[in-house]
Amino acid sequence: MNYSAELLKNPMTFSSHGRFLLKHGMYSAALYYKNRNETEDRRAARASRYALENIDLPAYTLSVLDFGAKGDGYTDDTDAIQAEILFFLTTDDDILICDPESEYFPLVHRLGGQVIRLTPSGSGGGRTYYLNPMDINLNYSEDDNPLALKSDFILSFCEVAAGDKYGLSPVEKTIIDRSLRKVYRPYMADPRPENMPILEDLYNEIRLQPEPEAQRVASALELYVHGSLNVFNHRTNVDINNRLVCFDIKSLGKQLKNLGMLVIQDQVWNRVTINRNEGKATRYYVDEFHLLLHGEVASWCVEIWKRFRKWGGIPTGITQNVKDLLASPEIENIFENSDFIYLLNQAAGDRAILCDRLNISSKQAGHISNAPPGEGLLFFGNVILPFVDNFPKDNELYSIMTTKPSEVVNLQNE
Repeated sequence: MNYSAELLKNPMTFSSHGRFLLKHGMYSAALYYKNRNETEDRRAARASRYALENIDLPAYTLSVLDFGAKGDGYTDDTDAIQAEILFFLTTDDDILICDPESEYFPLVHRLGGQVIRLTPSGSGGGRTYYLNPMDINLNYSEDDNPLALKSDFILSFCEVAAGDKYGLSPVEKTIIDRSLRKVYRPYMADPRPENMPILEDLYNEIRLQPEPEAQRVASALELYVHGSLNVFNHRTNVDINNRLVCFDIKSLGKQLKNLGMLVIQDQVWNRVTINRNEGKATRYYVDEFHLLLHGEVASWCVEIWKRFRKWGGIPTGITQNVKDLLASPEIENIFENSDFIYLLNQAAGDRAILCDRLNISSKQAGHISNAPPGEGLLFFGNVILPFVDNFPKDNELYSIMTTKPSEVVNLQNE
């Protein structure tokens, strides 16, 4: 069924909000505002029913920022995003999730997706999971030399793993870049899986460099190569070709979480480049997004955020730590490259900062002040729309998606 054509037959039957959304091709959102006199409960129930009946909807190349509410119960940011993921399964898009708190795996498991649990030892859920930060494909960059962009990522990786409070020095960056190009030569000459380098290959090459700075970098990387945090010193052993993949990094701990988020983002970028050639969109949801926007890592993440959009990727950054996010010097670049901003209930301090940064009026701020679960503001260009999302509770999906402690269903691990 060409649902968009059906909708456009009688646009004047829609509310003013609905007609605006129709005009801009946002058919799913237009459905929500279709009837002028419909109650919020009936509207939410109807929208949910449409989502579950496999509506034929177009895909969009967008970027989204989700500022969630602190607290429990549907809908905080996690629950709202899970509902969105459910809806986009009605498209052909691939959906990948970075899950720092093990909140998405019940839904992904129930929908037949793949859950990859990363731990310091690599063991998770009865098997080992490894992701190789050195993975690359020949479409990694639109430039003739894919190593230029890969070098940016590896420098960011080493910034977290080996940098001090001032980051890597220019000499250290030069050493890493020089070594990187050498270890990739066998693979670039003969791109077979067995020729893919691992972190240890880079570590060994850095040790061979003549500069004294090389030994400092190598010593710092040793923990992640031969030490107890060597989970990223292996070739990738998981098939992430399932269209719905959840990377569960809760067990990585504080030392490895930032590295894990970087490696996952790089794996997602590899997927985006492959899907681009197949004409398929890639949706990426990254929770605790603020962790990626500090230090030298931030500039690489912003660059990838931009490239995602250009290459058919649709990234969504999610956070409940508004102050940390807005403190990043790169936040303006993120705002400028985000088509939607989604705000739920905000604490007074966070709300004041957001109102100032996003030019929210006092009347509009009322929709994110002591707001019930599922209510907030949606920003699309220069348009700000209040919304209410009363997801029905009397169904299996709600019991899987809720993060309210009293309602959480304890599903068995895979």
